[in-house]
Amino acid sequence: MIARDGARRPEKRRAITEAATRVFGREGFARASMDAIAAEAAVSKRTVYNHFADKETLFLTVALQSAAELTLRLERLAAAHLDETDEGGSVREALAAFAVERARALLRSGEHGAVARAIRAEVVNIPGDVLDAWLDAGPDAERRALAARFAVWARRGLIAADDPELAAERFTLLTYQGVAERSFRGALAVPGEEVERIVADGTDAFWRLHGAGAAVVAAL
Repeated sequence: MIARDGARRPEKRRAITEAATRVFGREGFARASMDAIAAEAAVSKRTVYNHFADKETLFLTVALQSAAELTLRLERLAAAHLDETDEGGSVREALAAFAVERARALLRSGEHGAVARAIRAEVVNIPGDVLDAWLDAGPDAERRALAARFAVWARRGLIAADDPELAAERFTLLTYQGVAERSFRGALAVPGEEVERIVADGTDAFWRLHGAGAAVVAAL
């Protein structure tokens, strides 16, 4: 599944991928057609095929671009909130602030979020290699980055996390999944106060499991 780049004009390719992002987000993988994408991009179907060998190749390109965009946005939020902590109290506050901003990013994910929803909604129709590549570039990449931070914090005694990967999964489940479910993965708005309540409750639960004092309690 390699796109036929050749000497193709980059502006045409960009128009096609932008159109494909909108069409796949609206229609999903199975229902979307190369004809609809060509019409959305205001190019001929031949032009689409000159750039992309088939629908699967185009979907993979769009899925990876969307995943990379969201992952980069979340990494910037994580760096802004989590990379300057130095003691337990500030870690807890930083986690809560990051979780709120991460949930808000989901609600503002727009067309990129629509592609992610399309993937999750019809996962049985998504080619396995496309799904694996999307997971690696998106959700799994974010989890790995968060786990790496948790590993550093655990070594410094800022949190209790023998398994940083598990801690990262728990943090996401406790502070993010509630907003994801209520918003149908960003399709519907969620009141700001509800986002903050979900995050506060989730952060409290995470801290009871992994706060700096949890290791002391577990050792008793």
